[in-house]
Amino acid sequence: MEFRSLQEAGIDFRYLLNRGYPRKAGLELVGNRYQLTSDERHILHRGVFSDSASKSRLKKRVSVKEVRDKALAIDGHNVLITIEAGLSGGRLVLGDDGFIRDISGLSGNFRRTARTEEALQMIFDLILEVVPRQTLFLFDAPISKSGRLAQEVRDRLRKEGLPGDAQAVRVPEKILMGFGGFIATSDTAIIDQSERVVDLAGTIIKKRFGGRSLVRLRKSIQT
Repeated sequence: MEFRSLQEAGIDFRYLLNRGYPRKAGLELVGNRYQLTSDERHILHRGVFSDSASKSRLKKRVSVKEVRDKALAIDGHNVLITIEAGLSGGRLVLGDDGFIRDISGLSGNFRRTARTEEALQMIFDLILEVVPRQTLFLFDAPISKSGRLAQEVRDRLRKEGLPGDAQAVRVPEKILMGFGGFIATSDTAIIDQSERVVDLAGTIIKKRFGGRSLVRLRKSIQT
């Protein structure tokens, strides 16, 4: 499909969401009308939201620079997978709410690759630049080898002299949603239940690639 047609599909999907249409039903209706592929539907799902949801999340989004001397909790797999998608040339979408997301759908099927090491290094480079008071990495325990990944991150924190911890827990969302500091994620459910959110992966991607790798479904987004 031509990108212009995908944008038009996004306009129709956003129209339905703004009028309270159920998200799943709206996506199916628009997807069928424009004969979208599964990837194209996933782009809309990850990038298009109602105006009210987008405005609410934009108000919560803060600059990475504001993390200095503050507590930061990182949604580990969410951030890693997004950065790795950018490194591998995967498609990334800049959502209506200003957050950058991948459309890989990996999550539970995440497996460590050579790019994982590079993505981790990029995260640590940024943490060393902004220097939070403490940094907590949370990884999804049900995902294979999460415990080993958490241990590696703990070792890196100690090596760099950074206060913090890394844990593999069954439901990271429960801790993230109740965290008192800043949260690094692009997960909509977590954003909606949080007060101050950093698009850590998006910041790294824009710093590394600019806007070249992003699918933009809306012309005007406050970034």
